[in-house]
Amino acid sequence: MTALLPALGVATPWLLWLLPLALLPLLLSVTRRSAVSSVAAAPEDPLSSGLRIALTAAGMLAVGGLVLALAGPYRAGERVTRTGIGAQISMLIDRSGSMNETFAGRQPSGAEESKAAASRRILRDFVGERAHDQFAVTAFSTAPMLVVPMTDRHDAVRAAVAAIDRPGLDYTNVARGLGMALSQFGAGAPGVSRALLLVSDGAAVIDPRIQGQLRAEFTKVQPNLYWLFLRTKGSPSIYDKPAGEDTPQAAPERHLDLFFKSLGVPYRAFEAEGADAVANAVRQIEALERDPIPYTEERPRRDLTGWAYALAAFGLLLLVLAKLAETDFVHVSARAPSRRPADPAPATGEAVAVSKRAAA
Repeated sequence: MTALLPALGVATPWLLWLLPLALLPLLLSVTRRSAVSSVAAAPEDPLSSGLRIALTAAGMLAVGGLVLALAGPYRAGERVTRTGIGAQISMLIDRSGSMNETFAGRQPSGAEESKAAASRRILRDFVGERAHDQFAVTAFSTAPMLVVPMTDRHDAVRAAVAAIDRPGLDYTNVARGLGMALSQFGAGAPGVSRALLLVSDGAAVIDPRIQGQLRAEFTKVQPNLYWLFLRTKGSPSIYDKPAGEDTPQAAPERHLDLFFKSLGVPYRAFEAEGADAVANAVRQIEALERDPIPYTEERPRRDLTGWAYALAAFGLLLLVLAKLAETDFVHVSARAPSRRPADPAPATGEAVAVSKRAAA
C-alpha cells in the first residue's frame, strides 16, 4: 500500500480541500422522512439499516468521486527493470579513405558497393534484430568520433550508422578508436555480455606505450572482441607471415591480430572479401552474443480521471434508484384527475336568431 501511494498524484491538488464535502451524507439524508410516533415501537429491520448504510456510502462516493475527477488524478510514470536476451555492443567503424573502395580495391561504379556502403547496410539490418540489444557507434580515422553513446534506441543507432557516409582520411589511428569504443560500456550491470565490434579494412601501428594502456582497459572492461576485417582481394591475410621482415610496420594487420590475441579477452577475427561474407560474419556474432541482459521499460503516466467519474456516476445512479423507489407510480396514476368533457361552445348571435325563427 505504501509503495502504491507515491505513484499516485493529481493535476490540481488544491481541489482536494473540497474532499470533506464527501462527509455531508453522514449529516443529511436524501431519502424522504416519514413521521412516526416512536421508532422504538417498530421491530429492528436489518434490511433498512443496510440500505441506509449503502445509500450513505453512495452519497459519499458520488461527492468524493466528483471532487477527485475535478482534481485530475493520475498514476505516475515509472521505470521497470526486466531481463531479456541481448548484449551491449560497441561498434567501432573505420572511416579511412580505403573504406570508400570496393572489395576489389577500386572506386565503385555502377551497381558496385564500397566497403563502407556494404558494412553500413549490413550493420543497419543487424541493429534491431533483438529488441533488448544496446549499441554504441564510434567512427575513427585520424581521430575517433563518438556518433552515438550506448543506448537501446535502435532507430537512433540505425540513423547513426547510416550517417557515416562521408569520405574519411587516409590515416588510421585504431588505438584512439579502441580507447573511445571501450569507454562506451561504462559501469554496467554484472553478468551483462559486452562485445566490441571493430569493422576495418586495415590497421596501423600501435605505439607500445598505448598498448599498455589499452591492455589495462581491456582487462578492466573484459569485452568479447570481434574484428571484422574487410579484406581487399589480393591483399595479405592477417594470418600470412611476410617473407621478409616480420614487423608491425611491414605487416600491421597481422601484428594487430597478434596484439588482440595477447589481451586475455575472448577474441575472434572474421576475414570478409565481399558483402555476403560480411553478412555471414555479423550473423555469427549475433549468435554468439545471446546472454541475459537487464533493460529498463518506461511506463508513461496514466490518467485516472475516467475512473473517478465512473465511481461518481455509480454513486449517483444508486441515489437516483433510491429516489425512484420512493414513488408509487401505480397509485399516483390512479389518483390523477380524469379529463372533463369540453363545454359546448357559446352560441353566436346568428345561431340564436335561427333558433328563434325555428321555434316560431
